[in-house]
Amino acid sequence: MNAPINDSAKGAEVFAQDRAHVFHSWSAQAQIAPIPVAGAQGSYFWDYEGKKYLDFSCQLVFTNIGHQHPKVVKAIQDQAAVLTTIAPQHANVARNEAAKRIVELAGSKFQKVFFTNAGADAVENAIRMARLHTHKHKILSTYRSYHGNTGSAINATGDPRRFPNEFAHGHVHFWGPYLYRSSFWATDEAQECQRALEHLEQTIIFEGPKTIAAILLESIPGTAGILVPPAGYLDGVRALCDKYEILWIADEVMSGFGRAGKWFAYQHSKSLPDLIVFAKGVTSGYVPLGGVVISEAVARSFDDRVFPGGLTYSGHPLACATAVATIDAMKEEKMVESAANLGEKIMGPGLRELAKKHNVIGDIRGVGVFWVIDIVKNRQTREPMAPYGSSSPEMNELIAACKKNGLMPFPNFNRLHMTPPCNISEADARLGLELFDKSLAEIGKYYSD
Repeated sequence: MNAPINDSAKGAEVFAQDRAHVFHSWSAQAQIAPIPVAGAQGSYFWDYEGKKYLDFSCQLVFTNIGHQHPKVVKAIQDQAAVLTTIAPQHANVARNEAAKRIVELAGSKFQKVFFTNAGADAVENAIRMARLHTHKHKILSTYRSYHGNTGSAINATGDPRRFPNEFAHGHVHFWGPYLYRSSFWATDEAQECQRALEHLEQTIIFEGPKTIAAILLESIPGTAGILVPPAGYLDGVRALCDKYEILWIADEVMSGFGRAGKWFAYQHSKSLPDLIVFAKGVTSGYVPLGGVVISEAVARSFDDRVFPGGLTYSGHPLACATAVATIDAMKEEKMVESAANLGEKIMGPGLRELAKKHNVIGDIRGVGVFWVIDIVKNRQTREPMAPYGSSSPEMNELIAACKKNGLMPFPNFNRLHMTPPCNISEADARLGLELFDKSLAEIGKYYSD
C-alpha cells in the first residue's frame, strides 16, 4: 500500500522537469503550476510534502473505483505477463471478455463494441457510423456539452473550447433542458422538458430530417454543469428520433460506469439509444480505453460493407483486461449501488444543507456521485461568480481554499463539480462536505444582496 512521503527536493525536481518539458492540455503554459503528485490510494492522492487531498474530482471524473484498486492493479500485472499487446486484426481473450461485459450492461438491443483509445475518438467513430448507416450528414448536439478534443467531437461540443477549432462540417447546436438558467422561460421541470422537446423538434424540422444522421447527447451533461435531464426528456428524444428516422447517440464518457448511480446514465430513462459512447470509468482511467457500443441494426450495416475506421491500439489487451477487472470489481463490491446510495443519503442532502448556510450557492444539481454547485454573486439575479467561458479571481480564491483545506474539486467557470469515487466511504464523503463548507466561508464576502 502506498503511503505519503516527505521529500520536498524530489517534489521540486518533478515540478521543474514538468515545467521544462511537458506541454499541458487546455492551458496557457506559463500560467499553470501543476501539483507534483507522489502517490494515491483509494479516495486520496498526495504531493511530495505529504499533503493529502481528498479527491472529489476523480481527476477528470474517471477514477470511479478510486486510486490503486488492488484487484485492478493485479489484473494489469497479470495481463502484462501473458500478452502485453496485439494488433486489432487478431482476436484475444481480454478484448472478447471486455466487449461481452459491456454489451451485457447496455442491454439486449446492443450487439458489438468498437474499441478506441479514449472518449473523443469514440465520439468520432460513433458519428462516422451514424452518417454511414443513415446516409445523412448532420449531427445535432446541445450548446451546453463537451464531446472531446478531436475534429467532429470538438465541433459537436457546445462550450467555448470549440470556438478556435471549428473546421468540421454538418454540426448544428440546440438548447437542452436546464431549468436554473432556462432558455424557454419555464417555471418547473415538466414545463422545461416539454418546451425543450418542442424546441428540438422545431430544430429538426427547420434543419431537415432527411439531412440529420444523429442526435448526440451526453445522457447527463458533465463538464457543462451536470445538467440532469428532467423526467421524460430522454424518452422524448427517443420518440423524436423514431419519428424522423434519426439515430440517438448517448455520450456516456463521463456519466457512465456507476457515476450516476446506474451502469449508464440513460438507464434513468425508459429508452435505449442506438449507439453508446464510453471511456473514463470503464477502466477507472488506469489504462486508457474508450469505445462505441453498437446496436444490432447499426452493426448489420457493416456486415458486408467495410467500416472505414480503425486505430492501431483498438482493443488493447492491457486496457481491455483493466476494463474486465474494473467491471468485475464494481459488481462484486456493489459500487453502482453505493454511488446511488451516496447520492441519495449523503451528497444530495449534505449539499442542500450547505446551500441553506452559504448564499453564494445558487443551485445544486446531481445524482449518484455526480454533483455540481452553481456559485453566484446574487441568488435573485443568478449572476454567476465567473463569466461564461472563463474563471474569476473569486472562483480562483475558492479553488485555492479547497486545496488549502485538502479537498480537490473539479472547477469549471462558476461551478465546482463534486464527483468522488463510487466507492468512497460515507465518512470520507461527509468529510469532503465539511471541507467544502470551510472553503465556502472564505468567499461569502463576494455575495451581494
